[in-house]
Amino acid sequence: MRNPWFGLGMSAWALGLEATTVIGLRTAKIAAGGRPGGGVAPHGVGKLAAAWALQLKAATGALGPSPASATARTLAHYRRAVRANRRRLQRA
Repeated sequence: MRNPWFGLGMSAWALGLEATTVIGLRTAKIAAGGRPGGGVAPHGVGKLAAAWALQLKAATGALGPSPASATARTLAHYRRAVRANRRRLQRA
């Protein structure tokens, strides 16, 4: 049987890299000011929504029965949110 933790570590690393990209894009837009910069700041509320959604999944058992599956689903949950933010910030 294969150890899932190496793959989970790589997934966590990729999440961190993508989150750093989002932080850089968001900072650049806010620093530029104007209409695009002003519209970026309120999107920080989405972080809270992602955290609450994850709490609901944990409370209902949707994250899986093992620590590895819970970790994988948690990383997938946040990677979807971060990826959506990156795409939104790169468009405009």
